[in-house]
Amino acid sequence: MNTITKRLALIVVGTLISGAALVAQETSTPKREAQVERRADRQQKRIAQGVKSGQLTPKETINLEKRESKLNKDIAKAEADGKITKKEQTKLNKEENKDSKKIYRKKHNARTQK
Repeated sequence: MNTITKRLALIVVGTLISGAALVAQETSTPKREAQVERRADRQQKRIAQGVKSGQLTPKETINLEKRESKLNKDIAKAEADGKITKKEQTKLNKEENKDSKKIYRKKHNARTQK
């Protein structure tokens, strides 16, 4: 296993753990929080599937993981006061939309993991 692959695996595992921590943080999350977290979790699974299938190169994966990490930080910041406001949800949804498009584009371009 080369260094890039090891680093990539560590990033994926770390992001999955941090995402799981966000979900486990509060068991009875209100509707907005639950929606944002479910979507972030689904996007993380899409990235992991892309790595597994070879659709994503290590460089693409690192870029996507950085975006997901920022999203997780933004979610935690929005939840810091105990709830996500409508304005915060709108901002998070826009960020998730951009991330989703990036994931799609990177998974469906001509580059593959060798």
